Amino acid sequence: MIVKSNITTVAGEYQRFAIKTHFVKVGENFPEIFEKYVFPYYEDGDIVFCSEKIVALCQGRVVRKQDMKLSFLARFLSGFASRPNGGIGVAEPYKMQFAIDTVGAFKVIYASVVGGICKIFGRKGVFYEIVGSEVSGLDGFYDKVWKEYGDMGILIPENPTGVCNDIYNEFGVNMVIADANDWGQELLGKCDCISIDEKIILEIIKDNPAGQGKECTPFIIARKVK
Repeated sequence: MIVKSNITTVAGEYQRFAIKTHFVKVGENFPEIFEKYVFPYYEDGDIVFCSEKIVALCQGRVVRKQDMKLSFLARFLSGFASRPNGGIGVAEPYKMQFAIDTVGAFKVIYASVVGGICKIFGRKGVFYEIVGSEVSGLDGFYDKVWKEYGDMGILIPENPTGVCNDIYNEFGVNMVIADANDWGQELLGKCDCISIDEKIILEIIKDNPAGQGKECTPFIIARKVK
């Protein structure tokens, strides 16, 4: 179901349609979800933007608190992390623990020290540049919007470009997987047939038309009108 439509001015004009779905859970079938909710509204030339979270959930790319051991180091370092949105990020101890488990304690300590120094000089985000996309892309461990995500972290999707190509091969649909929120956008993958420059692709969703709350609109159809 289309729940909203608006126009953005970039490289001409694109009308964006937000597609509402049910609340997608771990292990669901992504092509079936896509066919049910998106395919009926798609027109030739459209670009479908898909949230990285829904793909990762369908792939089972999650970690759970019950399977992690929270260390003193994670608790300690998280106390020094920035809290730009009420605790989202490695200010949440379990996200810091995930970073330690993923890249090692030494690298996390190094990233914390260097990142802290850089913030003094006005440069932010260095911690995540050092620890890498697997850590920076972790979502979840946060229940202020969805209580279901309080005990679960959601990783970035595996082979996002491959997922986009699979959708194109099955449905003939141009798809992009992006991590977009109110603080920035990142292109994770796109089908090989899309030739639009990455900068333009991200400009189309710069204002995060999918929303940041309980919208359940993981798909955005972008249709060029000029």
